[in-house]
Amino acid sequence: MRIGAHVDQTNALDHARAREADVVQFFLGDPQGWKKPVLPEGVEAFQAPDVDVDVYVHAPYVVNVATSNNRIRIPSRKILQQQLEAAASIGAKALIVHGGHVLKDDDPETGYENWRKVFERLDCPVPVYIENTAGGGNAMARKFDRIARLWEVLSGVDGLESKLGFCLDTCHAHAAGEELIDAVDRIKSITGRIDLVHCNDSRDAFGSGADRHANLGSGTIDTDLILAVVRAAGAPVVVETPGDGQAADIAWLRSRLG
Repeated sequence: MRIGAHVDQTNALDHARAREADVVQFFLGDPQGWKKPVLPEGVEAFQAPDVDVDVYVHAPYVVNVATSNNRIRIPSRKILQQQLEAAASIGAKALIVHGGHVLKDDDPETGYENWRKVFERLDCPVPVYIENTAGGGNAMARKFDRIARLWEVLSGVDGLESKLGFCLDTCHAHAAGEELIDAVDRIKSITGRIDLVHCNDSRDAFGSGADRHANLGSGTIDTDLILAVVRAAGAPVVVETPGDGQAADIAWLRSRLG
């Protein structure tokens, strides 16, 4: 099992080595901004023949292709395409993006249909992994029943298998009020697959809706549940925990997973 961390985008390989990571995830530019992606300093190091570290890119948090607000949805589609092309240019395995949300008075079907239009038009040189999110009553991917409806709507898109994947975040599921004990089985029954696990403890309580990550064993999630999710998912693992404890988190996972 390949295990790594979300790291600073500058000289990411150095951060990976410091954590003894097999996998890294990082942003390409400002995670809160709308500017074009920027290839970070040192990213070419991942192309060296002696480097065996898998790269994933996380899309900016501002991306929300589900919304009916044109001033958000249209630039979201544009930056999503730009991020995909940039991710492919550095050999990334996939681009991870949050499911987004609709406006308060919108029918959720609007959001599902907007996602369908994206995948009908999007050129995907690497797959898009939609990630479950922690809070928001209007979110597309907070509750598993919403994820099920999203996948149902997307199922008719031509060539979808090569474009779409799923990233399961343990903190987000816990905060959303989704039980982890059978989360993998329930998600796989919906999506057929889990492509990446964001392995995070949660600072806040079950069902809180708060997206606040904690280092493994220092939050409110039973570590046996975290380990059970990782084992059952059988996918690469990225810890998005506070940076000072990431090396310890990775080492702990390896020691417990064998």
